[in-house]
Amino acid sequence: MSIRHGLLALLERGQMYGYQLRAAFEESTGSTWPLNIGQVYTTLSRLERDGLVRSLPESEAGQRPYEITDAGRADLALWFATPISRTDRPRDELAIKLALALTTPGVDVRAVVQTQRTATMRALQELTRLKYASDRPEDLPWRLVLDAMMFQAEAEVRWLDHCETSLVRHRPPAPGPAPSSEAVGRSGEEARR
Repeated sequence: MSIRHGLLALLERGQMYGYQLRAAFEESTGSTWPLNIGQVYTTLSRLERDGLVRSLPESEAGQRPYEITDAGRADLALWFATPISRTDRPRDELAIKLALALTTPGVDVRAVVQTQRTATMRALQELTRLKYASDRPEDLPWRLVLDAMMFQAEAEVRWLDHCETSLVRHRPPAPGPAPSSEAVGRSGEEARR
């Protein structure tokens, strides 16, 4: 998710200053993506530079609220209307890790798969526990984020099962025992006859 668009969506609700935006962002995502306050203010500066938000006069407490502009609303509407492309998402570190494990001498790929499966199953159990901890209507955005994370974990487990099946099916032949020097000698004599 773009922090930029996340902040624009929050400002569509009304004026907010940096710490309010950070708290609202984390509340909306169930704290699954904690934001550094520096990220918030850096992003606000860029949004203001690009004409998507404007800063308002400081309050008596010294807090400077921001509000979304018409250009910001148009950018936000375009973001909501545009599907997320798989190429826009970060590389899949697990897929890269397994691909490299297959070609790195001395790595037990099955152990790598099993270790990841165990960790993913634990994460899935924790996500399930969190999902059913509350059923308040105002928790719906957070529960939807949890659902997405649960579906991703379930898909990862299925993919790991597929990897394990592929490893069994495409197992390289195990090297046989090295022939003894006596057997080599005999086969050499048989060849000369």
